[in-house]
Amino acid sequence: MNQCPHAPPLRGSLPPEGAVSPWGGPAAKPRARGFTLIELLVAIAVMAMLALLSWRSIDGMARTQTITQERSDGLLRLQSAVGQWIADLDAMMDTGEVAPVDFNGQTLRITRRDSAESGLDSRGIRVVAWALLPTAAGGQWTRWQSGPLLQRDELARAWQRAADWGRGARPASAPTSVDAGALAQGADSSLALIAIDQWQIFYHRGETWGNPLSSVGNEGAGESGTGGANFTSMPNGVRLQLTLSGKQGLVGNLSRDWVRPTLEAGR
Repeated sequence: MNQCPHAPPLRGSLPPEGAVSPWGGPAAKPRARGFTLIELLVAIAVMAMLALLSWRSIDGMARTQTITQERSDGLLRLQSAVGQWIADLDAMMDTGEVAPVDFNGQTLRITRRDSAESGLDSRGIRVVAWALLPTAAGGQWTRWQSGPLLQRDELARAWQRAADWGRGARPASAPTSVDAGALAQGADSSLALIAIDQWQIFYHRGETWGNPLSSVGNEGAGESGTGGANFTSMPNGVRLQLTLSGKQGLVGNLSRDWVRPTLEAGR
């Protein structure tokens, strides 16, 4: 028996191509189901939350990397500064004209051999000074050095310039600007090294550490050099104490002891 052309299709089957509905019109095709508005809003909210969490994670890693780099740079600067401090003390030289090391409560001055000196060539000696100087960014532990010195009068003038520099004054004879050529010719120069809040110096004389300005254990005080200047005897050791400001990723107190290389055992 032939199927009626207007009979409705079987349940669950799709109408054939060009089929018409029992009511005389074309058969309607089933619509594909899409996302509702609520589902879209929920999906957008979840994606936004994931993006925010990802951004915070990336920002946190970037901040950690920056802090780690700043701390590493600060540690390298601190090691370099303390290394230079020890090198200056190791190269200390007693000229007989001024004290080999002198601390007036503000500035520590040292007479030392030139770093380029060799067994066959001597460019002279240098005066080196260390002080805590105020800057716009806070206190900076700063190093000053003179050019190579060969004459007594040059040494006396450089010694005084170092004291004036430590007080924040610019000596009349000091250059207003220093370039590479001037440094090569022996001009004075200074360099801010690390940020600190304060610093302290102690001398080891006799059997104990004490104030550098104290006469205890300094029996040689008052002896005159060749130039007639009174100065103290060289200490057996120098103790440096720094209070770091924390502006370079480092905070706390640092203590470093230096012992005179020529110190005899038992003294």
